[in-house]
Amino acid sequence: MSLKNIFEKRRSVYALNKTLPVSIDEIYDAVNLAVETTPSAFNAQGTRVVVITDEQHDALWEKTKEILRGMVPAEAFKSTEDRMNGFKAAKGTVLLFEDQDVVKGLQEKFALYKDNFPIWSEQTNGMVTFALWTLLTELNVGANLQHYNPLIDEYVQTTFNVPANWKLRGQLVFGGIQEQPQAKEVLPLSDRVKIVK
Repeated sequence: MSLKNIFEKRRSVYALNKTLPVSIDEIYDAVNLAVETTPSAFNAQGTRVVVITDEQHDALWEKTKEILRGMVPAEAFKSTEDRMNGFKAAKGTVLLFEDQDVVKGLQEKFALYKDNFPIWSEQTNGMVTFALWTLLTELNVGANLQHYNPLIDEYVQTTFNVPANWKLRGQLVFGGIQEQPQAKEVLPLSDRVKIVK
């Protein structure tokens, strides 16, 4: 499959299961490749990743459900619970962080650009996420990106022994594809791209 085809195939897949079409080691290899090869401003390399599977993954989404139960009105909780159970049905989650010590160190070293380093850090995290998501797509592994930070930050930090300077930025849920997503609506490119000749 060409890179163009992989880009076209990559989607948010929510109907996931625990049966991967590849070995878990191939998932770890994809994570390592995405983290190692993604560019970063000033070669900061501030993205940090924790991969959890099986019982650890299940516990994360049970805890997230428990946290949300205390926040979502009871009459609306059923859809929230179904959503959390959908994430839990997957094989694992890649927890994506940015090391704030790296950001602060660059702000101190290059004061002229200090306001930009947090922005560039977020851009790098987005690129790592997209690179990994693309690699998972190539492996025929489904994924969807979630953002339950900062609600789950304390649980994640304590449970997975994450340093306090790692700021959670997203959760990439992955697993076997149980059902392909439906076609999505796409805005016209003429509204989104301007080509100047």
